[in-house]
Amino acid sequence: MAAPAVIHVAVFALYPILRGIGFSVFRMNLMQPWLHRFIGLRNYTDALSDPAIRHSLAVTLIFTAACVTAELALGLCLALLLWADNRFNRVAAILMLVPITVTPIVVGLIFRALLDPSFGQIGYWLCALHLAPPQGLLGDTHTALATMIAVDVWEWTPLSALILLAGLKSLPSDILDAAAIDGAGACARLLRIILPMMLPSLFLVLVLRVTDVFRTYDIVFAATGGGPGDSTNLLMLTAVKQGLQFFDIGYGSAISILMTLAIAIMAALIILVLRGLDRRYSAS
Repeated sequence: MAAPAVIHVAVFALYPILRGIGFSVFRMNLMQPWLHRFIGLRNYTDALSDPAIRHSLAVTLIFTAACVTAELALGLCLALLLWADNRFNRVAAILMLVPITVTPIVVGLIFRALLDPSFGQIGYWLCALHLAPPQGLLGDTHTALATMIAVDVWEWTPLSALILLAGLKSLPSDILDAAAIDGAGACARLLRIILPMMLPSLFLVLVLRVTDVFRTYDIVFAATGGGPGDSTNLLMLTAVKQGLQFFDIGYGSAISILMTLAIAIMAALIILVLRGLDRRYSAS
């Protein structure tokens, strides 16, 4: 029964990773195939010492932290607002699926058009009212990253909200009713009962969004291409540029493998922290 799943993981996950590791220990430039040679860990050391990679890592960490924090907080607020079972909330929950169903590259193109200072419906009026720089929100190095964070939050907050809403609806109502009868206020119920019991859902949202946001490519590529300058040049964009624009497959593969390791480490840390919180609340 597990054979199809094992085959799927082996073909679509394990093989590409092993292939990438194999590429990463060679100097491989598609424009100069006669210069291919084994160089060991040189690509990794070059990546770790490259100022451009460190800058992309800093941009990626800021982007990831801001997006995940905002999506988790706003998602929890939306889930609490939609917790009551009524017709309005059911319709609102369905409408929240709309941003998720649009592919990220299309979202990037849509917001690139909307925020264009010349013909964009939003960008034109923001510039006319002096609420955005003349080159537009996506054309200024000081506002481009914050704008891309807002775009990502717009698209993926509904996913966090729906996951957390499912967690809220699975909570036993008798415990909440008993707390209300005992005089516990809304804040006390949220902090002492709801959030501790929501840890599995919070854990799921954190892991899903951290691993997804850290490797963001398509939405930023479509909206800014990593610019202006390198203000939105995320790590995944850097890896793709190295491999497909500069044809340095070995170096691009090394960056991708380092990103995979970083994602695994962050996911492991989240698991350890949430397990510790779960044990603390269980003991109390």
